[in-house]
Amino acid sequence: MSLHEPDAFAAFVAGLPGTSLVEQWGSRVAKVGGKVFALVGLGGGNMAFKVSELSFAGLTELEGIGQAPYFAKGQWVSVAAGALGEAELADYLRQAHGLIAAKLPRKLRAELGL
Repeated sequence: MSLHEPDAFAAFVAGLPGTSLVEQWGSRVAKVGGKVFALVGLGGGNMAFKVSELSFAGLTELEGIGQAPYFAKGQWVSVAAGALGEAELADYLRQAHGLIAAKLPRKLRAELGL
């Protein structure tokens, strides 16, 4: 099952500490501490997630990957199904979670076990 499928996406991100899932914007949205770190459309398709500045520069050069609409100023990418392997996607989702979690207040990180 591909991480681009909403149920597989939800199952994977639910295993990351302090993660909650909501449905908004026609997507399944993963949040840590109330802040979005990744999302996928309810019908599957493109996935968007936060990346580092360096990853953003490299990933947006690849076929099937571009700046995520509405999120691009914050180094978010939109990834088409098949543009990255499942293992790479999983790694980038873990990194996205970590990037957002690192910006949370220390007290909230402690409450979430981060």
